[in-house]
Amino acid sequence: MKEMRPVVDFTDDYPLFTHEMKADYTILVPDMLPWHFDLLTHVMRGEGYHVEVLHNEGRAVIDEGLKHVHNDTCFPALCVIGQYLDALKSGKYDVRKTAVLITQTGGGCRASNYLPLIRKALKAEFPEVPVISLNFSGLEKKSGLELNLKFIKKLAYSIFYGDLIMTCFNQTKPYEVHDGDSAAARADCLAEIERALDGKTYSRLKQHTGRILERFARIPVRKEPKVKVGIVGEIYVKYSPLGNSHLEEFLLAEGCEPVVPALMDFILYCVINNVNDAKFYGKRSAMTPIFAFVYRWLYRKQRAMIGMMKAQGRYEPLHDFEHLRACADRVINQGVKMGEGWLIPAEMAALTESGTENIVCAQPFGCLPNHIAGKGAMRVVKSLYPSANIVPVDYDPSATRVNQENRIKLMLATARENLKEQG
Repeated sequence: MKEMRPVVDFTDDYPLFTHEMKADYTILVPDMLPWHFDLLTHVMRGEGYHVEVLHNEGRAVIDEGLKHVHNDTCFPALCVIGQYLDALKSGKYDVRKTAVLITQTGGGCRASNYLPLIRKALKAEFPEVPVISLNFSGLEKKSGLELNLKFIKKLAYSIFYGDLIMTCFNQTKPYEVHDGDSAAARADCLAEIERALDGKTYSRLKQHTGRILERFARIPVRKEPKVKVGIVGEIYVKYSPLGNSHLEEFLLAEGCEPVVPALMDFILYCVINNVNDAKFYGKRSAMTPIFAFVYRWLYRKQRAMIGMMKAQGRYEPLHDFEHLRACADRVINQGVKMGEGWLIPAEMAALTESGTENIVCAQPFGCLPNHIAGKGAMRVVKSLYPSANIVPVDYDPSATRVNQENRIKLMLATARENLKEQG
């Protein structure tokens, strides 16, 4: 007897994810945000979605991506598509009841083409698997996700808490007296925030911020100087262990303190760019005042969290986004918004000002907007901040992890000499 196939809605020859699929479809998410996806996917599960973050990696994943994405296209796209295909071929999932999800900003770089690239790859091997686009730019109007205000607010609070947990962990882990204390604190904080997201207390930002700070502050630490290394660059390779060859783990193994800017800074960057479109390019629309309102709301929350970190005194606070904008203005115009645009030099300047003078600028090879705003702005940043010790590192399928780490080790050698002179 012939196997019955599910009825799938197709538009323009590709399947759509519909509300009816929510109950019994598994949604696969690429491993892009290891510090935030625990909370973000928890929110989605609370809305009734069956979500699973992929952690498969290795050469097999890269090779799967290379079968469908030219290596000059975009390394993050190659990694994402490779993870999808490798997972779908693993036999772990019923491909007739599986969808994949990608987040998109709708910016003017190749990342906005991920959707057709993913659909082309899936059409060749798994034509029944729908692609869901999570975006707020109108890039894909039929995502199948039921986005209401409460859902969106929970996602925003999850990012704030994820940023705080990431920051406290990275400022504690290199100094912990007892191995594993920081990981235990992270697990405790995630559990508390997940409980809050399940109820109604998730919006009590000061309450949960205070508890997270207090939980990490209880960990016994050694009072010893460490080389602090900031990580900036393209959004995927900045955060994804697959994309940046486990950069944070490497820096910890080298005895350094990784300093990773907040994901909310990127969210605020995307929001304010929509406001700036009216200022710089005359592109005012009915959405402009809405983006301005969202920016003010998010920035107010960020300021509250920064204020609590300053009052507690144990941890270096997150960057104030308005200060980031001021830093950008010293280097490059805020109208330069392709890719991560002005945010990269702004973060390099802010990191240097706050004592993190050693910086890895992580870029996908051939990522034009980020090479211009990253590598291209380094000379100006160094002229403004002579102590800045910045190394650009390219990530692509032909780059070996050894070569990437050797470039970083050369930067660390200078950093250790500088630390010794300061001590």
